[in-house]
Amino acid sequence: MKRAYKYRFYPTPDQVELLAQTFGCVRFVYNCILHWRTDAYYECQEKIGYTQASARLTALKKEPEFTWLNDVSIVPLQQALRHPQAGFSNFFAGRAKYPTFKSKRHKHSATLTGAAFKYRDGKLYMAKSKAPLDVRWSRELPSAPSTVTLSKDAAGRYFVSCLCDF
Repeated sequence: MKRAYKYRFYPTPDQVELLAQTFGCVRFVYNCILHWRTDAYYECQEKIGYTQASARLTALKKEPEFTWLNDVSIVPLQQALRHPQAGFSNFFAGRAKYPTFKSKRHKHSATLTGAAFKYRDGKLYMAKSKAPLDVRWSRELPSAPSTVTLSKDAAGRYFVSCLCDF
């Protein structure tokens, strides 16, 4: 059984910059793929899956005007492809409304899987960052996290949610 544990953390100025880039890239990829999938469905009645979306992301990263997508880890960008996939699955199953675009004004988040973070000796390291995150551990994790979600709320506070086996 999996359980999430949420903690507050205080990033360094370099980490704030990297997190802002990551959140912006995740939002851009999510909105771009959602727009592309919506247009493909309404214009051609074509349903696009994760594989085609992943190929589209690879093509986007190679275009000269989107080279800034290479400045962040690829893992949160790939996870940003999975979120609209789940949204469309829920929509077509009648469990949810049509997926909506992400906004700059509200909560920002990025999901990292095992390849994009390290958890060693009670310290959490994010990909492309040399220093560990300054997490305020209020309790011990029962196991090493399998997935980590970094988020920033509208008030500017940073949180990390660790998904662990329980």
